[in-house]
Amino acid sequence: MSTQSETIRRNTVPQIAKRKGGEPIVSLTSYHAHTAAIVDKYADFILVGDSLGMVMHGMDSTVGVPLDLMIMHGKAVVRGTQKALIVVDMPFGTYEESPNIAFRNAAKIMKETGCGAIKLEGGVRMAETIRFLTERGIPVMAHTGLTPQSSHVMGGFKTQGRDKDTWEDHIADAHAVTEAGAFAVVLEGMVEPLASKITKEIAIPTIGIGASVDCDGQILVLEDMLGLNPWTPKFVKVYGQLGPMIEKAVKEYADDVRQRAFPTEDEIYT
Repeated sequence: MSTQSETIRRNTVPQIAKRKGGEPIVSLTSYHAHTAAIVDKYADFILVGDSLGMVMHGMDSTVGVPLDLMIMHGKAVVRGTQKALIVVDMPFGTYEESPNIAFRNAAKIMKETGCGAIKLEGGVRMAETIRFLTERGIPVMAHTGLTPQSSHVMGGFKTQGRDKDTWEDHIADAHAVTEAGAFAVVLEGMVEPLASKITKEIAIPTIGIGASVDCDGQILVLEDMLGLNPWTPKFVKVYGQLGPMIEKAVKEYADDVRQRAFPTEDEIYT
């Protein structure tokens, strides 16, 4: 008697939200189908981050990333995965102007990519928009602390919370996005005691990146942890050295071309 294999079901927003205080949530970024298929085996959710502008397209910041680029990469990641919840970043300029414009662009992302949620940056200032989106069926992952789209205002990529006088603002941001309906919040570039305090205080999962080990989950940029980024943040543990491996392989290929050292016809067709 034959049995059908179990259908693989994607992780859902409610499943991620219920992980608060439980087993740590595993996440990585991915931008194309092949790496996403590998990450999908181990990650609870995959973020198609606007960091792709910097690590894939050579931009100086995430500010220049257009909506259509996010949608293109989002489609690829959805096609390459089966299990992980796919979250797509809303790029700079697509949600700040008004909740209505944010809804229009978020709906476009979800309809065209097939992703399960979107992410946007900002705390108190974006709470109204988060509420507007979630009330209309768009799941939102929030992002506070170091918000890369605001790097020009912040004066660069600086760790947040070093001055304890700023803690009240960061805590207010976390509470605001929680109360507005976000199902999780990324805490980026934040001193550990502050991130730990926020994690204990709010009811939704916190996802740390350069924050605290006490966060409910962690995320890294895939290219950073694989050693493909020539400038790796100090908080990143590099798990592979693909940059040197790729360079070695390319050099060997170039040497083979110059020496005409390819398989013969007999070797290829036998």
